[in-house]
Amino acid sequence: MGKKLVIAEKPSVAQSIAKVLGVTEKKDGYLENGDYIISWCIGHLVGLDEPESYGEEYKKWDKLPIIPESYNYKVKESTKKQYEILKNLINGSNVESLVCATDAGREGELIFRHVYNTLHCRKPFYRLWISSMEDTAIKQGFAELKNGSDYDNLYKSALCRERADWLVGINATRFITTLYGSNKVLSIGRVQTPTLAMIVQRDNEITSFKKEKYYTVVISCPDVGFSAASDKINDLSKAEKIKESCKTATITSVKKEETKINPPKLYDLTSLQRHANKLFGFTAQQTLESVQRLYDSKLATYPRTDSQYLTEDMEESAKKIIGIIKSKLEFAENIAYEPDIKPVMNNKKVSDHHAIIPTVSIEKADLSKLTDTDKKVFYMIAARLLSATSSVHTYESTSVKLDCGGTEFSAKGRSIVKQGFKTVEQRFMSYIKCKNEDEKQEPVLPELNEGNSYKISADISEHYTQPPKPYTEDTLLAAMERAGNDAYDTDEVERKGLGTPATRAGIIETLISRDFITRNKKQLLSTEKGKSIIKAIPDTLKSPKMTAEWENKLVLISKGQLDSDEFMTGIADFVKSIISDTSASEDMKKALNDKEIIGICPRCHSNIYEGKLNFYCENKDCEFALWKKNKFWESKKKEITKAAAKTLLSKGKVHFKDLYSEKTDKTYEADILLDDTGGKYVNFKLEFSKKDDKK
Repeated sequence: MGKKLVIAEKPSVAQSIAKVLGVTEKKDGYLENGDYIISWCIGHLVGLDEPESYGEEYKKWDKLPIIPESYNYKVKESTKKQYEILKNLINGSNVESLVCATDAGREGELIFRHVYNTLHCRKPFYRLWISSMEDTAIKQGFAELKNGSDYDNLYKSALCRERADWLVGINATRFITTLYGSNKVLSIGRVQTPTLAMIVQRDNEITSFKKEKYYTVVISCPDVGFSAASDKINDLSKAEKIKESCKTATITSVKKEETKINPPKLYDLTSLQRHANKLFGFTAQQTLESVQRLYDSKLATYPRTDSQYLTEDMEESAKKIIGIIKSKLEFAENIAYEPDIKPVMNNKKVSDHHAIIPTVSIEKADLSKLTDTDKKVFYMIAARLLSATSSVHTYESTSVKLDCGGTEFSAKGRSIVKQGFKTVEQRFMSYIKCKNEDEKQEPVLPELNEGNSYKISADISEHYTQPPKPYTEDTLLAAMERAGNDAYDTDEVERKGLGTPATRAGIIETLISRDFITRNKKQLLSTEKGKSIIKAIPDTLKSPKMTAEWENKLVLISKGQLDSDEFMTGIADFVKSIISDTSASEDMKKALNDKEIIGICPRCHSNIYEGKLNFYCENKDCEFALWKKNKFWESKKKEITKAAAKTLLSKGKVHFKDLYSEKTDKTYEADILLDDTGGKYVNFKLEFSKKDDKK
């Protein structure tokens, strides 16, 4: 009987699986025993090939569109060794079947299938699908291996995502870059560009915002100890008249209402990233990397999830984890509450993976060895499990209306009836030494009754309308998640949005690395380059709604509810429509083309730019060029530098004191003149001052 070849996504996961399966014999790039061979990928070993693989003509960026009938793939050079190891293992006669043990998600499926298909493997394979790296979860997963074909639709969805990104990215990037004659690549992406568009739009709204002054009149009732305010008043003279008329205030209405706030949901990846940014200023990428480490260390469940619920068979394990948290974590000690797991359990709201929670492995773990970042993220996850399973928070709100000199004033107050889950939140916030900025602060009002009158004092308060706030990673992630959701219940698992929980952090980092946005403390701000590119590209390329619709279709493909060929036909049609618009304003060309203008062409009066070998005219029909190396200049032991080119183009000549004479083997002083006769090559000649002899 042959062996099972288990292929994990990375070495650390392979080692965890090997430990559970008792595979201990270490080889070069894999582990082995009598039943199993366990190896690994290192991320994507195989990826889409370059455009020129479809033909030499595609080396030219203006050869568009590039829409292959079938796609070419190549093995990545950086990880070719591991690919060859897998190739030999997969083709080995001792391997009877394979187990796909890459991350249980869309990209993990793609990583395995690319290797499997590139090697034209036909051996049966199974799927390990787990949400935790705990030993018990791995054992159960291997006891319940799925047939590999059960995930064919997930693979189709992953292929569509990969190919759609490639088609839009390659075609749109080449089209926009060549259309505007940019010397730098103007990178366009299916998710990246709409995300940038949202940031640019917000920054433009802030820049164009015109603040307006307004006033409120505030009355104070010192006898009973509360104050009330008028509505906004735009005119100062009107505010002053109201102030003068205020002597006595009479209560006209007192309304009390009890409000109940349900505990927060458990974390999915996006809500964890948002909260970590708000509390600690962590970037989305930092949080993703941290929770991935916690997952690899068996301290937290699978991170790349979009669900905030547990499955209905997890009640007892969740209670056990809560008990461990209460006994082990300082902030949770002696919290008196009976956990209610049922509100956080819902099979219908769990797609591939449940919410992020700690694992039972934390009981024996030494948490003091965690890095500061990992400890903070872990404590957040633990605290959220406690607060999500706690009771409702109840408060009584009081709304009071008063009449003073014919003007209505209002006051609001709040008193706590039952702390509920706020007890856990307050303990945690105190432990990490953070303030809850979202907590609405309202005073406790004294007992007030309709008809009561009070002597008051009045003051005028000056205010200004406020512009929108710049995006932070917290608010941008929320905006990316909500994009296209207007017509949907936001609690649905199949939601629209820009990107996925697993990819949004990478999108933000890509925008920063390409100098489209910049990070200023917590704020994410668009750069001039980012603003220019958004201004230049067609609306359809920067539409969050369209990209979110594509993302929703990818989910439908993974569920077998949409044909993948139909989706890709739509992407191809979209690409064709993009490159059909060849209009480009000269102003935008200048804005996007940051090449330094060396001078003006003496033949056609277009701009001259510096290339690697020459200084060339931007007009493709003009042959004017100053070659950095030519026989005339080389004979004088000179090269046309940028400074020399600028002087030649502006003055028609450039002066040298140390030109070399081949006849005398000495140097001399003279001007080199631009002697252009309009031919293929530019000519030069020497000019001497009257006191010099011709050399």
